Amino acid sequence: MSAARLIIDLPTLPEEGKNFSGELSPELFELPAHDPQPVGPLVYDLRAQRFGSELLLSGSISTPFELTCVRTVHPFVKTLHVDPANISVEIEQEGPLDVTEALREEILLEIPDYPHCDEADEPMHCEIDPLYLAVDKPVGDTVETRPRATGDDRWSALDALDNLDSER
Repeated sequence: MSAARLIIDLPTLPEEGKNFSGELSPELFELPAHDPQPVGPLVYDLRAQRFGSELLLSGSISTPFELTCVRTVHPFVKTLHVDPANISVEIEQEGPLDVTEALREEILLEIPDYPHCDEADEPMHCEIDPLYLAVDKPVGDTVETRPRATGDDRWSALDALDNLDSER
């Protein structure tokens, strides 16, 4: 069973620190539907130690995410790891301290800007199908050029330039 939050009880935290390990539910990410989505729990193995007005969490965290390859547009799963993790959380008041959001943010920072399926947990062949490239597109291919929406005149300025070239 996944815990809902990771709460560190500061008054009972030993001066030398304490180890915490477990899992947090993937629902804690609450990402919009079009964003990469977690497909498993956030797994943590951390040592918490207090230094004045901050709590230092050291260890490792990871979560598997479903990403979409920017080359092939295929979904794939990649486990995002932060190892070693060194997370500082400011202590604003004594008592229990919820560090869940800090862990969530560290994982989100690991989501690649341009994910490639050859970097997946189970790497896949990652190459653009040449039929979908505008450059070197064969004349007799079976891939149709996407039609423009009715009333879409965003390209009319470029079309006018093309017409100028053909008039010369």
